[in-house]
Amino acid sequence: MDPDSPQVVVVGSCMTDLVSLTPRLPKAGETIHGSKFFIGFGGKGANQCIQASRLGVRTAMVCKVGEDSFGNNYIGNFKKNNVCTDFVFQTGAAATGAASIIVNAEARTIFNPAPAIADLDPAFYTHSDIFCCNESEAEILTGLPVRSPSDAGAAGSALLAKGCHLVLVTLGGEGCVIVSKEEPGHRHIATHKVTAVDTTGAGDSFIGALAFFIAQYPQLGIEEMVKRSNHIASVSVQTAGTQTSYPYRKDLPQDIFS
Repeated sequence: MDPDSPQVVVVGSCMTDLVSLTPRLPKAGETIHGSKFFIGFGGKGANQCIQASRLGVRTAMVCKVGEDSFGNNYIGNFKKNNVCTDFVFQTGAAATGAASIIVNAEARTIFNPAPAIADLDPAFYTHSDIFCCNESEAEILTGLPVRSPSDAGAAGSALLAKGCHLVLVTLGGEGCVIVSKEEPGHRHIATHKVTAVDTTGAGDSFIGALAFFIAQYPQLGIEEMVKRSNHIASVSVQTAGTQTSYPYRKDLPQDIFS
């Protein structure tokens, strides 16, 4: 294998985030004053790719952006973050996505069903090594309420019945629940409580970190990978923004990489 080839490849979306900070959401037809506006880089696939790259793994992005300033800037952002752009293409037929608001040498895949749809193609369940969803996505996919770790375990079991091999249901500040075919029941991996400033993109930070650990530390068990990924995601919610909040390896406790 080429030593310079990517260890994590992400197929997903690139979005330009148009972020306005306001005291509250406006009512229909109402104009209110905002305190801040900024443009950032987002999109679930790109977010996960950037986080993995910042932790030190060789990454590549597979996506398409428009032949516009947003697209040009996004390609520059990938290069700035050491993401391979050989498979990032531009098209004049559509604009780069805007929003107002993962495979290593062993070919293991993480599938994040966002936005979730109830009639998801069954192949996604059977062809994913790790199926990772949040509470609301798990509810849509299974029809079961997810309000607690035990609920998440039940939803995870329902996803196993659909053909998944290993399911992670993320629970925000409550951590993550692991359900697998190899072990009965579910395992709840709690996370340290922090004061959240902005939770936007925290799930993508978690998945990007998980892809990093799968690629760089395959000897770790899934529970340990999840614990470390939880920690990295918890750091991201303590700063405003999406990719701007994602930590670099040098800014994290180094024992997380031992």
